[in-house]
Amino acid sequence: MSTNKRRVVVIGLGNPLMGDDGLGLAVLDALRTGYALPPEVELVDGGTWGINLLPVIEDADELILIDAIDAGQAPGTFVRLEHNRLPRYLATKISPHQVDLRDVLGLAELRGTLPADTVALGMQPASVELRNSLSDLLRCRVRELADAVVQELARRGYPADVFLAVSVNA
Repeated sequence: MSTNKRRVVVIGLGNPLMGDDGLGLAVLDALRTGYALPPEVELVDGGTWGINLLPVIEDADELILIDAIDAGQAPGTFVRLEHNRLPRYLATKISPHQVDLRDVLGLAELRGTLPADTVALGMQPASVELRNSLSDLLRCRVRELADAVVQELARRGYPADVFLAVSVNA
């Protein structure tokens, strides 16, 4: 393993006022409170920033997006989208705030600044509606998705330590 670590940016996306759309932010909170992450890993609350995420994405060497991803699966299904499957140019929405994110990813791709090591991790939402909490199904699985992010980081050479043994529920 190289001693020259790259900067990994983990962006939690979504709107916590729209039910399960807030999943990315709940997982980001679980990562902050439940794990000791290496200094090369930066956690970013992307919320619904849209185009304002462009400089954050362009400055990353590696990128992990966390989001509620509508892939037409059963609610709570884990979804992983590799770099080449990210919906940069698709007309079909894959996430409730996809239009802005799609534009940002497309622009970064056009400028040659989208990190090659980009992946989106998430779960199929059960309910995206005006309410300030996750559905019970996704709330109970926040820690599972946080663990998946930690496993992704470990695969990339950035191991984390768990310092909270109890389940984190958003």
